[in-house]
Amino acid sequence: MIMKTNALNKPKIIKAVIFDLDGTLLYTLEDIYLSVNYALAFFNEPTRSLDEIKHFTGNGVKVLIDKSVQIGSKNRDAIEEKYRKRYEETALDHIKKYEGIEELLKELKKLKIKTAIETNKFQSAVDEIYEKYFSGLIDIPLGEKPPLRRKPYPDMSMKVLELLNLTRDEVVYVGDSETDLETASNANLYCLSCTWGFRTREELLNAGAYHLIDKPSEIIDFIKEINKEN
Repeated sequence: MIMKTNALNKPKIIKAVIFDLDGTLLYTLEDIYLSVNYALAFFNEPTRSLDEIKHFTGNGVKVLIDKSVQIGSKNRDAIEEKYRKRYEETALDHIKKYEGIEELLKELKKLKIKTAIETNKFQSAVDEIYEKYFSGLIDIPLGEKPPLRRKPYPDMSMKVLELLNLTRDEVVYVGDSETDLETASNANLYCLSCTWGFRTREELLNAGAYHLIDKPSEIIDFIKEINKEN
């Protein structure tokens, strides 16, 4: 665990945890990678490496496709449409929970801590993933859903706070990327940056991470530390 002194103020008491999805709760990279390359190859465009796709994720489908296609591609919109359809069909093929996530969510339930998913993945995919992996374990599954703006805008975080009837001083945000750090900052939420996801420790620190965690159980430790003081 690494903490920096320039962090935002910690929550006064923790009553809820907002989780990013891809790279935080679930390993989803392979299905994203395969679907992007399926769409690119369909239109005879160069495919991308797994590492490239990993670094293109975090800001929603439009940004993912913008970064994946060739500059000036006339097929850009058609590739996005093909990707969305393919991903909806195959999103669960290689997906898996990270080690310790299920135990974490069950422990949060015992502690009566509310939970939410906040992701730029489109809502229909979030709903399917939620039903298979998180039904009964997470309270709110929120994906890309107009009129809410995608992360890193704070709209989704503010919506979660509204639905849970909580303030920012009662919530902690958990994510694995620079987008999550920016989202938390824009929403004025304290962010725990997990090192098991799509970014390295060095990338997270370079992005301004101030509280790194190396395993899900450290979230419980953090909550207990905060809540015992109140």
